[in-house]
Amino acid sequence: MYVRIRRRPLRGARTAGRGGRLIGEEGAVRRTTGRTATTRGRSRLGFWEVGRRGNTVHRTRRPWMDSERRTVPWGLRYDSLTVVMLVVVTRVSTLVHMYSIEYMRADPHRPRFMSYLSLFTFFMLILVTADNRVQRFVGWEGVGLCSYLLINFWFTRIQANKAAIKAMRVNRVGDFGLALGIMAVYVEFRAVDYATIFARAPTAVGSKRYRRGFERDSLTLIGVRLFVGAVGKSAQLGLHTWRPDAMEGPTPVSALIHAATMVTAGVFLIARCSPLFEYAPTVLMVITVFGGITARFAGTVGLVQNDLKRVIAYSTCSQLGYMVFACGLSAYSVGVFHLANHALFKALLFLSAGSVIHAMADEQDMRRMGGLVRVLPRTYAMMMIGSVALMGFPFLTGFYSKDVILEVAYATYSIPGHVAYVCGTRAAFCTAFYSRRLRYLTFLAEPAGHRVVMEGAHDAPIRMALPLRILSVGSRVVGWLTKDRMIGLGTPFWGSALFTHPEHMMMIDAEFIPQGMKLLPVFCARRGGARARIIYSTAPRSKQLYDRKMSTRGRSRYVFRNRKWFFDKVYNEWVTQVRRHHGYHTTYKRIDRGMIERLGPAGISKALGSRARQVSQRHTGQVYHSTRMMLIGVLVWVTVAVGQPERRNRVDARRRIVRRAYILYNTK
Repeated sequence: MYVRIRRRPLRGARTAGRGGRLIGEEGAVRRTTGRTATTRGRSRLGFWEVGRRGNTVHRTRRPWMDSERRTVPWGLRYDSLTVVMLVVVTRVSTLVHMYSIEYMRADPHRPRFMSYLSLFTFFMLILVTADNRVQRFVGWEGVGLCSYLLINFWFTRIQANKAAIKAMRVNRVGDFGLALGIMAVYVEFRAVDYATIFARAPTAVGSKRYRRGFERDSLTLIGVRLFVGAVGKSAQLGLHTWRPDAMEGPTPVSALIHAATMVTAGVFLIARCSPLFEYAPTVLMVITVFGGITARFAGTVGLVQNDLKRVIAYSTCSQLGYMVFACGLSAYSVGVFHLANHALFKALLFLSAGSVIHAMADEQDMRRMGGLVRVLPRTYAMMMIGSVALMGFPFLTGFYSKDVILEVAYATYSIPGHVAYVCGTRAAFCTAFYSRRLRYLTFLAEPAGHRVVMEGAHDAPIRMALPLRILSVGSRVVGWLTKDRMIGLGTPFWGSALFTHPEHMMMIDAEFIPQGMKLLPVFCARRGGARARIIYSTAPRSKQLYDRKMSTRGRSRYVFRNRKWFFDKVYNEWVTQVRRHHGYHTTYKRIDRGMIERLGPAGISKALGSRARQVSQRHTGQVYHSTRMMLIGVLVWVTVAVGQPERRNRVDARRRIVRRAYILYNTK
């Protein structure tokens, strides 16, 4: 069963990709969706056996890479962390497959799209079930490849091409850091499998590496490199620029890759490598600060976005910041718990946004919508549930994980923890504000779209509405049902899958922080939602907001947030242009076309060509010129022929002298 969990999506992708023309669109859709659903059922069985009963499964299939000094097997590792990720990935993937059947019905390349979805699911399963770092890197690169294919699915659109290339290039930076981390782990432990590395992690405490005259802690160096890989995939501050542009792909792609699975791979990496990070406190501080600042940054940028999907995209960046700084505070269980909860309501938000875009003839600007609550009542209800769960409304799924993260941050009583708490609390205000703003501009404001589009708008059909209803149920009850099992005090659910040093356990302290600090995030969320309702629902407040935005200070703040803190400007003008100028004028002109062409094959062929032209110019066709060349050739041949016996005689004489010297030496 555990082997077949990974095989089924691959078979579906291969069938739809290679035989899509033979089995037709409906055949490709049914096979990919059916096999993904089968994988979901087997993942639930694995969750029952491994997560509920505590039976960790480890299976080695066969040697994958075999050399004289090292053998890397192809193995499977099923523990509590793995089965939680399996349930999340397969559940969301199955619902996205079901949703895409109707959403992509008019697209002529639907079999290719379904093949890419199944292939992405396969690589994600490879990533979460790997028992060594090399095998995990295969899944890591596979999901990056599939994200490129899915973002660039409509390859005739220039913006889709640019977004896919940008996503691939930015992720190369993180992947390079992860590759360096894998190499550093091998140098330190002489192993790549998790069991050996985690067992030997305490012995590496205090180990030093000397390079270029500097002394570096080995575990700190390893942790920083691994975290760079997580920053790239999970779109943390610095390598987050690809995330909003990835909305150029179809909406189901955003729901699958950029809300529930691929972007959470970085959080999974940190949680999986918890035995290494726990012995590198400096790296944990860096992770905490990065996560808190990312949550705050994405929240402020989401306030001024007008694209429906981009608002949800920046919301995802903000929530990923929560997960990352939870792991930096050694609350890995809370971070993974929020990951599982976030996948449900964020997929619900993206798919609901897809229903709105589908009804509005592919319009994504919220300023050209409004009044859709009468036309799309079911979609509005689904969007309402998802946004309220995202805000952390009490007794919904998001409340049971996000507020616990903030409580743990306050309970650490350290500077990084308090920085994360302040940033997370302010991000909660921003989350509530732009969630309420999104609902108002899209559904409750005065209609601002084209009349023809508004007249043709319709609610989601049953095949699109069914996945939304399933996700809405999960967004309401999953957090309440799984809270005690996954993050309750003393729960044995995680077993040895997650490791927390006894000095870093703050879950007990989080229960005894002041009641006001516990209620502050809820208060900020309510205040943010109320502020958005007052500003956008009353004309005087809207006029006041407009006047404030048009002032000098208001304009500068708006431009700063709308331009995403100028990260793209810095990268484009100070990094990309400088490197492009250096590559063209130095690398290309001076090295490639200069030194290499002059001294390499091109220069040699050019010199020989010029010499051949000089020789050919001497063949004029005149009789005396031909006679002269014949005489020169005869003289050269005679000289070589006469000098050859003399050369041979000299060589024979040298050989005789050497032979006689050797005989005399041996005789003595």
